[in-house]
Amino acid sequence: MGSAPADPGAAPLAPREFLRWAWRQLTSMRTALILLFLLALAAVPGSVVPQEAVDATKASQWRENHHTLAPIYQKLGLFSVYDSAWFSAIYLLLMVSLVGCILPRTRVYWKALRARPPAAPRNLSRLPEHRAFETSASPEQVLERARGALRGYRVVSDVAEVSRLAGARTSTTGGEELSLSAERGKLREAGNLLFHLSILVVLVGFAGGALLGYKGGVIVVTGNTFANSLSQYDDFRPGSLFKPSGLAPFDFKVTDFDVTFIKEGREAGMAHKFSAGLDYRTSPGAATRHTRISVNHPLTIDGTKIYLISHGYAPHITVRDATGAIAYSGPVVFLPEDNTFKSWGVVKVPDAQGPSGPEQLGLEGELYPTYAFTDATGPFSAFPDDKNPALSMLAYQGDLGLDDGVPQSVYALDKKGLKPILKPDGKPLRVDLMLNQTVTLPDGMGSVTFDGMSRFVKLQVSRSPGDLVALGGVVLALLGLLGSLFIRPRRVWVKVRRDGGGPDRRTLVEVAGLDRSAGGDLAGEIDQVVASLRGAPQQEPVRDEEQV
Repeated sequence: MGSAPADPGAAPLAPREFLRWAWRQLTSMRTALILLFLLALAAVPGSVVPQEAVDATKASQWRENHHTLAPIYQKLGLFSVYDSAWFSAIYLLLMVSLVGCILPRTRVYWKALRARPPAAPRNLSRLPEHRAFETSASPEQVLERARGALRGYRVVSDVAEVSRLAGARTSTTGGEELSLSAERGKLREAGNLLFHLSILVVLVGFAGGALLGYKGGVIVVTGNTFANSLSQYDDFRPGSLFKPSGLAPFDFKVTDFDVTFIKEGREAGMAHKFSAGLDYRTSPGAATRHTRISVNHPLTIDGTKIYLISHGYAPHITVRDATGAIAYSGPVVFLPEDNTFKSWGVVKVPDAQGPSGPEQLGLEGELYPTYAFTDATGPFSAFPDDKNPALSMLAYQGDLGLDDGVPQSVYALDKKGLKPILKPDGKPLRVDLMLNQTVTLPDGMGSVTFDGMSRFVKLQVSRSPGDLVALGGVVLALLGLLGSLFIRPRRVWVKVRRDGGGPDRRTLVEVAGLDRSAGGDLAGEIDQVVASLRGAPQQEPVRDEEQV
């Protein structure tokens, strides 16, 4: 016998069929849930890895401390997660999936919303909740009572129409059979659609804010001012559609900073609360107002929000050159490295006069707000408050690289053109200063003085026009969720049949209900309807009396 012919297999999909299949897969509810989960998962690196849009300084420090991982993270876009191509791809696919899922369901729901309640089934006794009894009232009277008892339901109320929809069947005993159909709870599906629509509204709100808004960071030392212009920002990340003319013309001065540190217990040294005082003007000619900002309590000016992000110390340092003239003087921002506020900073002195002509000096090192020392650990900060401040910096001379035309961080020292200043014994000079102390540099190069301490605040200035849209989406999500949880779709049928003849004719009544959702007291509701039809008080339940 010959072998059976080989199964040629299914024919490959034509391009149009493949596109239709791909669209159905993309717009399925399962795909939308997967994309929503992926979006939440993709946002995790944004809360773990320092983001340039939130704190460019911290992101720069992270790169300097992780030379191996930094290039990999940079290629993956982990320092700017929400602007990366892969995050945007998930974002757009989720929006397309939601739109493709919502529109067909809306069409189906609209047809179902306009449809009449279905006619009564032939055998009501097979439904989960069924009651039957006899009464002397006429069928029309029973149906009229049923309309009153089923308030809140959509009822097919015309007897002739009910008879037509139900088939107006003639009973085996010769009586005419009438029925009434009622339905409620169709808004439950509207709640589901509203919840899905709210996710789309939230996504549109966030996208609009990212495109039309901006976010910038600035460090301001107490006593200094800030004007809302591009040149004043330390880092600035505008949206793709943002225009610089959209910057509100406000300015403010940081008048003071107040912080309270926990002094006892396991959390000793942590900042309990901190706030900054601001004198601000909404425009150059406006009156000056005063306010205080703290974490999660920003100042809002013309839709622009000013957040207090972090804080630190700015020691006042004076550098004199070989002639005794002041080459540099002022507060220098030192960035905190740990919860004791041990901080790192640099001082760049580009215009100093040395023993043999002009020279450039550089200092880099650490600030200890409350200086302490042990043989085991060396110098450290015992407490974050400035109880006993001290500076320890290495000194350099040479070319700072400021004239090369290449931007460089004000918080890092480019040592390519620098060499350490040496002590007479040939070791690198370390400038160790307590408050109000002065150290003289060797070879008549000048001196360094630690004059005082100020605090600085790290502020985030941002504008996101889509915030109200996103908030509206959240409100819609809550309304849709409440509707999905508490609206119960139900159907109730009342069927009446007049049997027999003469003055003792009785009307047989059947009441049945169907709960199309889990939970709820359908039995109690059917009992209330039966009690109304029998003319009894509604609080007296009736169950399965005189079964037909």
